[in-house]
Amino acid sequence: MTVLSLFPLFMVGLLGSVHCVGMCGGIVSAFSVASTPVKKFPVAVIARRATAVSGLDGVSRVVAYNVGRIGSYAIAGAIVGGFAGGLRFLVGGALIQAVGYWLANLMLVALGLYLMDAWRGIVRLESIGQALWRRIQPLMKYLMPLEGRFSPLKMFALGGLWGWLPCGMVYSVLLTAMLSGSALSGAAVMLAFGLGTLPTLLAMGMVGARLKNWLQRRPVRVISGVIVLSFGVLGLYRAAHGLPVHWLDTVCTTVTGVGDKP
Repeated sequence: MTVLSLFPLFMVGLLGSVHCVGMCGGIVSAFSVASTPVKKFPVAVIARRATAVSGLDGVSRVVAYNVGRIGSYAIAGAIVGGFAGGLRFLVGGALIQAVGYWLANLMLVALGLYLMDAWRGIVRLESIGQALWRRIQPLMKYLMPLEGRFSPLKMFALGGLWGWLPCGMVYSVLLTAMLSGSALSGAAVMLAFGLGTLPTLLAMGMVGARLKNWLQRRPVRVISGVIVLSFGVLGLYRAAHGLPVHWLDTVCTTVTGVGDKP
């Protein structure tokens, strides 16, 4: 695995972060400010009672939250990558790899359509993680209130919990992590994706609603969706025609493609 092969996953995270703004943007903005003691959940309560703090403290909160969130993505990638790698070793993986490669790129097509608001079928994937999320979500109340000396540590823990929020976009990239062949490469896939979402969510924590309104404009979503969809279409074209690697590695979102050496 090379940095070049991870670049498309970074781009999917960067372009797909227009979706993250809707799902996580308000949470990041609320967590980046100090709050009066709040015992209730959901986080909307915190957002209503938030008060401004110093810029440095706000930055530390946002960074800590995102480090925890991306760390959870990497852990999830390691789990699915290790599981699929072990299964591939036991049963042989040529057919599994080929089918998985097609599915991963079809998921990118679906994600692109979702970002364009053309088809929202990908959100059905979020029901997969609801059972786990119902167990994780109540843990957040033990980290409230957010203000105080240990606030960045609380933000890190909250980000780690929030990273398991059911998200169709995350699940679509997890499929690529499964194809990576090992726990280490699966973690790298999700780390690259998570780093792609980082610039937008860092900016959301600092700027807030103004950036959110701009990113959720239809032209921005359509452009982002078209590019992500193009990644998927190129991957499918490569699979169908057995194209070699080289420059396609920079636009095909997979770690090992059909016909490549694992």
